[in-house]
Amino acid sequence: MTDSHRYAMLLSALPAHGALFTARQTPLSRIRLEQRLTQLDAEDARTLRTLRTLIEWAEQDPHSSDQAVLERARRQIPTLPDPFARDLADWRLEMRTLICALRRRHRGEPPPSERRWGYGRWTEQVRRHWNEPAFRLERACPWLPEAARRLDQGDAIGVERLLLRTVWEHLERLHDGHHFDFAAVIIYALRWDLVARWTSYHHERALARFDDLIETALDGVELTPEAAA
Repeated sequence: MTDSHRYAMLLSALPAHGALFTARQTPLSRIRLEQRLTQLDAEDARTLRTLRTLIEWAEQDPHSSDQAVLERARRQIPTLPDPFARDLADWRLEMRTLICALRRRHRGEPPPSERRWGYGRWTEQVRRHWNEPAFRLERACPWLPEAARRLDQGDAIGVERLLLRTVWEHLERLHDGHHFDFAAVIIYALRWDLVARWTSYHHERALARFDDLIETALDGVELTPEAAA
């Protein structure tokens, strides 16, 4: 079976994604997606696994520092055999670098002094224009001014929603030129990760809201064993 036929069969078996922010669940379960992805050959599967581990929120070690993630990226991205995957990893890690810079500045830190403090094209630009709201990158990164503003306002939910939307729209633009090739498989899997992140985030917020409501309802009520019975 040729690669093009394999990709076509795989993609035709995957349900379409809807809109990101109206999704209540992923279009198929994680187990079912991973079963479908076993149709990839060993090199493609390894490339996709490395890419997702590098760039997706859901697969980041919450205890890893930005510097640890960036060092791992510098080691692993050049080993990706697929140029589309390398370009996408570069773009996503550059985005993470800019968010890292916004957070550092928000904490009142000075411009980075480390030689290898970030990843990609913008590290020197950021250092030179540290006190500019968007590091003078408004044209190259149109999402950056809003991210800076929301971070300064303490709007963590707004920042995350903006980042998810920016990545989603970037993947949609890339998808226009890819339909039944490995790049299309990559785009599908990364969009699935975004939906999983957004829907799990809503689930976590719903549980927290439920807990808050229960605590409010029981405020001042002493639950003795007799009352509980």
